[in-house]
Amino acid sequence: MASSRVRFPRFSARSAGLLSALWKRNSKSSNPVLDPLHCDVPVLRDAEMAAVYHGQRLAGDFYEFRRVSSSRVLFALMDVAGRRADTREVLIAVQEVFAELAVQLFSQERVNEAEGMSALCHEINCTILQCSRGVRSCPAFISCYNEDLATLCYANAGHTPALLIDGNGIRTLEATGLPLGLFSHTVHSSSTCALLPGAALLVVSRGLFETGGNGAEFGLEGVLRASEGVMPCAASKLCTTILQNARAFTADSLVHNDLTALALVRSNGFHSAAMPGPPGAMSTSCGR
Repeated sequence: MASSRVRFPRFSARSAGLLSALWKRNSKSSNPVLDPLHCDVPVLRDAEMAAVYHGQRLAGDFYEFRRVSSSRVLFALMDVAGRRADTREVLIAVQEVFAELAVQLFSQERVNEAEGMSALCHEINCTILQCSRGVRSCPAFISCYNEDLATLCYANAGHTPALLIDGNGIRTLEATGLPLGLFSHTVHSSSTCALLPGAALLVVSRGLFETGGNGAEFGLEGVLRASEGVMPCAASKLCTTILQNARAFTADSLVHNDLTALALVRSNGFHSAAMPGPPGAMSTSCGR
């Protein structure tokens, strides 16, 4: 039987060009870019998104949003291995490649979203390997929200499970492949699910899963407990509730990793104000 092979668009040269330009810019500049640029959350039709993180950035958590057409919005939550000082260059390169290729792959009216998601993951994977000049694990949850169909085409590359919360209960969106940044020829598959009216997608960082004290972790069980009874609510409130519960779970223990939550909530006719965290403790990006 003849074997089939997935063919990806030839964007590797383009990714390499972006990396080369980035390195030249930073080597010549007396004020190099120290962190990825802040990204604004797109305004959605009949839905809203938010991303919230606690305290200062310590490691490689990174989220990005990009509207690519009148009906599609791409977003991602990634966790590049290493401390912040070691991952900045990788994060900036990934942001630039994500922004450019997301538009190229998903902006047309007729798009095979599954193929586009695999190609996008492939290019980000190559970017991490090239920029790191070697292996650097990067669990990632990358998704395309189709507003016309209210569907999510997503790739979970070794990331913590996302939660899909709706009237039917809570469903976990498990990994669809290995983390990015490990193998150059890994093919990353994707899945598609529907977002019902009033439903929410919740993605949290590994640091939030692992936070805790006295040998106990907040974990998936902690996220599930914190999300129970919260819906329906605004996306920012869902994120903040999860983070507040995680911090309460750790009590006075020091936080050694990034704590980040990202949510997409489809409208069900409710109007709920965002619930801010304690002043100076949390940073929020949201759009509705």
